Parts: sequence; C-alpha cells; structure tokens
Amino acid sequence: MTDASGKGGPTETLMVTKFLRARPQDSWTIDAARRHNNAYQTLDKAFAMEPDAVVQAVSDSVLRGKGGAGFGTGQKWSFLPKDVFPRYLCVNADEGEPCTFKDHMLLERDPHQLIEGIVVAAFAIRTDLAFVYVRGEFALAADRLGQAIRDAYDAGFLGKNILGSGFDLDLVLHRGAGCYIAGDETGLLSSLEGERAMPRIKPPFPAAQGVYAAPTIVNNVETISTVPHIIRRGAKWYNAMGENRSTGTRIFSVSGHVERPGNYEVELAKTSFRDLIEGLAGGVRDGHTLKFFIPGGASSPWLMPQHLDAPLDMDYVQGELKSMLGSGAVMVFDDTTDPLQVAWRLGKFFEHESCGKCTPCREGSGWIAKVLYRMANGQGRSDDLDLLLSFGNNIVPGLNAPFAQTTICALGPSTMSPVVSLNRWFRDEIIERMRADETRRAGLAVTPA
Repeated sequence: MTDASGKGGPTETLMVTKFLRARPQDSWTIDAARRHNNAYQTLDKAFAMEPDAVVQAVSDSVLRGKGGAGFGTGQKWSFLPKDVFPRYLCVNADEGEPCTFKDHMLLERDPHQLIEGIVVAAFAIRTDLAFVYVRGEFALAADRLGQAIRDAYDAGFLGKNILGSGFDLDLVLHRGAGCYIAGDETGLLSSLEGERAMPRIKPPFPAAQGVYAAPTIVNNVETISTVPHIIRRGAKWYNAMGENRSTGTRIFSVSGHVERPGNYEVELAKTSFRDLIEGLAGGVRDGHTLKFFIPGGASSPWLMPQHLDAPLDMDYVQGELKSMLGSGAVMVFDDTTDPLQVAWRLGKFFEHESCGKCTPCREGSGWIAKVLYRMANGQGRSDDLDLLLSFGNNIVPGLNAPFAQTTICALGPSTMSPVVSLNRWFRDEIIERMRADETRRAGLAVTPA
C-alpha cells in the first residue's frame, strides 16, 4: 500500500489513500479540487458516451455498494424500468452506523468528488434531479457540501446544459433528522418525502417505486465518489484491484483500542484484517492484546484474534466467517474489555433506534437490552444466554444473523448480532460468570443466625 506521494506507509493517521481524494488542506473548495484533484475532468468523457455505456462500464468494474449491503452498483442501475419517467437519484449520506466515519470525511474533505460522481451517475440513469440526504448532525459536512453545490452551479457543472452537453441536472441537499433507521434506503426515502423515517416493505424495490413513487436509485457516498475514477481510468483498471467479486478499494474506519484510529483506504481481498489493524492502525494500544473485533459496524457479528489473517473480502467474510464487512467500521477491543458490557451497549443502541414498526424488533430489542444489562451488572442468571437465543429466534429464524429476518429492515437481525457473538465465542465464560453471580446473590440472601 502506498500513500499519495508513492512512498510506503501512511503519511497521516486520517487516511492512507490511493485514489479517493482528501489530502490538500483546502480540498473542499472548488479551486483546490480542480487544481489538485482534477475535479470534473471526467464529465466530458462521460458525456461523450451513451448513458447505457456508462452503466455497462460501472457493471464491468464490479463496483459494489460501499454502504453495507455490497450489491452491484451497475446491476442496481440496470434495474430501472425502461422508459419510465421521472426517475431520481438519491445519495445516502446518513451514515448512522456506530463508529463509521468515512462518508463523513469524504463530505468534508472533497464534496466536489461526490458531486462529479452524482453528475455521471445521473447522466447514466437519465435523471435530471438528484438528492443528497445528509445526516443532520453533520453540520460542517452539510455546510461544505452546500457551498460546493453552489460553486458547481456557478461553474456550469450543475444546472442547465452542463458543459454544453444538453444534459440538465439539479441537485438538492436535504438534511435528515438524525435517526439510525434513515440509513435503510426505504426509511431514507420516507424521510425525504417528509414522513417519519420508517422502512417500507419490499417489493416494490426503490428502483421500481422509490421517492414520490417514482423509480429511484439509492447509492452510498463512497460508492458514488468512486464512479468518476472508474469512468476516467476504465473498468479493467478498477477490477484489476482486489479479487473475485471484491474489486477495487474501500475505506475502513478503524476505531477502539488501537494506536492510530482513523480512515484507511485499502485494496479489497488482497489486504487482511491484520494489515489493517496492526499495520496501518498501529496495533492494539499500550501493549495490550486483542480480545475481539467487530469487522463491519455494530450490525455485524464479532470476530476473534484467529481471524486477523482473513482477507477483507466481502464474500469470504460473509460465507466463511459468518459476519460481514458491512459499513466498513472496524471496532477493536483489547483484553481489558468486558464483552457483556459491549453487547449491552450495542443492545441499548438498537433498542433506542428501533422505529417500532415491526413487532419482533420493537419488543425483542427491548428485552435483549434488559437481559444483557442484568447479565453485565451482576444480576444475570445461568440460563439468560439461552433465554436470549430462544426469543432471538423470533427475530432471526435459526439465528443465522444477520442474513435472515422477520422484520422489514435489517435493524431487527442486527439486535441479535452481539448475542450470537457472545454465544459463539464466550459462551462457557459467560455461563460460569452467571453461575457465580447466582451463587453470590444466594449467599447474600442468607440471613445470619
């Protein structure tokens, strides 16, 4: 892995970057973006292509969504019904997954890269109106993106007849109200329409019936930010990086008990968790040892030290390790960590963020948080873990977390990821601890003669 100067190793803890642009101190301004980052130079090449050819190039690159689901971007674009208009493009910049901060950085550091990607994507899917849904708490990001949109209009990169191409595009910045459920694409669309951010039953999928009941493509910030590079350099250039269906690069937000937390862009599949955690993030802090890590945000099942050499390959992590790369948030926990406290904190988060629409999630998330709290605070029972697993089956049949569900969106099965992880890696330790708590409480209950 090289940095932007071509030298080995990171030059700053914020990001090791090969292709995504975030380095100049004023990189969010249009002048710096055009001077240092070649911003908007892809547009002429894209406009010289047929829209279907742009879609095909993105499909050939095997670019997959970088927001969590990992669905093929070009394939999603191709799902739009033929000759049905109007249609819309919506960029998901909500980024509510705990400890994920890559999109936040991209919005603050180079909003023009995102705008350029939006113009290319909008041209490819033949829409003249696009939205960016920004998490309400991202004040600086929203300010810089808003200024970037105004500057792009003034420079002729947005609006009518962009660069004399005959293509028109208006871009709307919409600030969300700050809820986790808006990260679900259908919840986001409901919020964009002015309703509560509650997920919708699929089908119909957004590509058929999205915002305002019109065909809508929803893509993540990092996904759209990658599109200009693919069009400029070609699909073969992009899919030559990585392996199998995990092509190109991806930014991982590394946090927790590491020496250098930050965003790191690495080549997929050819980079391991060890390369990321020990090589780039400096390893576990203060000489401690790794106890476990969460590989893809709070929604993903946990992994252990024996998994450090596993590749950052979306399909391998899902198929072989029964977890997921998800949002790209890698949370590292050292040997001072109580896994029950981590599980309870995650359970409490999901309970708070549940929209309440689905009964299994609304009721189950509360029970999970309550039982985990007592387990983590000396009030647990020896059968509590099995109790959690039993009613967890009502949320995730067979406990194949997080890939099966009885709820409309993925928040429901996410509530079970910490429970499944405790059972998978710490079961004996937890049951012994619960029995010790029971014994201690029984002793305290005995009245001396």
